[in-house]
Amino acid sequence: MSKTETTGQQDHLGEAGAQLSTAPREETVIGGPTLGPFGWVRWFWRQLTSMRVALILLFMLSLGSIPGSLIPQTSADEVKVRAFKEAHETLTPIYEKLQLFDVYSSVWFSAIYILLFVSLIGCIVPRTWQFVGQLRSRPPGAPKRLTRLPAYTTWRTEAEPERVREAALAMLKGRRYRAHTVGDAVAAEKGYLREAGNLVFHIALIVMLVAFAWGVMFKSEGGKLIVEGDGFSNTLTQYDDFKSGSQFGTDELEPFGFTLDSFTGTYEKSGPQRGTPRTFEAAVRYSEVGKPEKKAIIRVNEPLKVGDAKVFLIAHGYAPVVTVKDGRGKVVYHGAVPLLPFDNNVTSTGAIKVMDGYRDKNGKKEQLGFNAFFVPTFAGAGKGQMFSQFPALDFPVMAVTGYHGDLRVNSGLPQNVYQLDTSKMKQFKVQGGTGSANRLLPGETMTLPDGAGSITFEKEIKEWASFSITQQPGNGLALAGAVAAILGLSGSLFIQRRRVWVRAVRGEDGVTVVEMAGLGRSESAKLPEELAELAVTLNTEAPTAPEPSERTAEAAEEPAEGAEK
Repeated sequence: MSKTETTGQQDHLGEAGAQLSTAPREETVIGGPTLGPFGWVRWFWRQLTSMRVALILLFMLSLGSIPGSLIPQTSADEVKVRAFKEAHETLTPIYEKLQLFDVYSSVWFSAIYILLFVSLIGCIVPRTWQFVGQLRSRPPGAPKRLTRLPAYTTWRTEAEPERVREAALAMLKGRRYRAHTVGDAVAAEKGYLREAGNLVFHIALIVMLVAFAWGVMFKSEGGKLIVEGDGFSNTLTQYDDFKSGSQFGTDELEPFGFTLDSFTGTYEKSGPQRGTPRTFEAAVRYSEVGKPEKKAIIRVNEPLKVGDAKVFLIAHGYAPVVTVKDGRGKVVYHGAVPLLPFDNNVTSTGAIKVMDGYRDKNGKKEQLGFNAFFVPTFAGAGKGQMFSQFPALDFPVMAVTGYHGDLRVNSGLPQNVYQLDTSKMKQFKVQGGTGSANRLLPGETMTLPDGAGSITFEKEIKEWASFSITQQPGNGLALAGAVAAILGLSGSLFIQRRRVWVRAVRGEDGVTVVEMAGLGRSESAKLPEELAELAVTLNTEAPTAPEPSERTAEAAEEPAEGAEK
């Protein structure tokens, strides 16, 4: 039903057709006076708080979030943003002007967000008061001409009008209609909770917007790489990287710690899914302040929950154990070195840095650095390169390239712990391998030239796991809002608001005339069916009277039968 038809219907039905919706009626003034400043403000407010503009803003918000999903965001990963800028020098200035690297904190996204928030509130508040008024009121009386309603039926009955109205009132109340008698008719209404679902849906949208803003302002997220046997304490200095909202304080970090006991990863060994992880879990021991230590298993999408914090397992790799000795045989470095994977078969690279304790053959203090290239299952022999053909530790090999000099760790500039700065270093030339790098099996040692020492690839290879520790206070509120939005939308879509009137009056011939009619918010195929069902039920209490010709024939037959008897 179009807006014009609906308006016309309400005009000729009067109060009976009004207030079937809490949506404000749009008034158009043609040829009216010019709007003044206050009139323009009022017009703008009405446009902003209309449902049409709210839907447009919601659509714009969803469109605005697309660049945030496709383009690296500074708040999520600065390294990826830097790499994107280096790879796209032409697009970078345009993206920076449009704030596409910080979509969710940009001016234009915030403007859409705030306008949508104001629009929803301005739309919901008046409709809520109007809906409350409708709940407190009773269904309006029947129109003068029920024949104009989209669903209509009538019949004549010998039952008294009062008896018909009483039966109709009891029947409608029994079917959960709000019903009462107004004059010569019974007025009933059902499905008024449709508007409640509509309001719940829009209120839920506001709740979700508030939850999103709350989560952005008070959230915290940090990452930590932990080798088997090492631990973590939830303090700011323990994080490898940390980001938080503008209103988050470091004293709000959940006080707890955990130790990575072991990481277990198993993989499909054959078939088209060869190398696909089957088991991917970390066994940890965690403790809270004043509570005994507990054990837990962290899996993908199964985080460890401690208070308001969640610990997610996001990545893993290998940490070969190496030992570095100087020319006199003194151990200057021993430990597991985490290496970063760059393919699905966990081919990894990293750096080994000996910053203190090393002296060359002349006793001069110097620093050592090694580039390490590790494969858990070696392949590529005789082809001039090495790569991994399976992610498990079936045939581990590590290639090492050594340097000596100044690591530049004291230069005051930030440095990647997984990369070497060789600008102030010289490369060792070693025997075997390629002359600059040697491939080592577990337990093998590479001797550095000129009595500079050695590096040993120990037989022990540890695994590491990378964790994301987050505190997102608005998640529960956002989930509640999403559930409420679904329920409210379902109610507004599937509940049909309709009104039914039953009029019973005595006709000129003394026989009661019963009229039943129904009206809904829009054309509905179910309304005539429902009215027909109600009419059949009421007809059992007020059966159809015979036609006048039939009554005359019956009256004429009665004396003849008496005379015959």
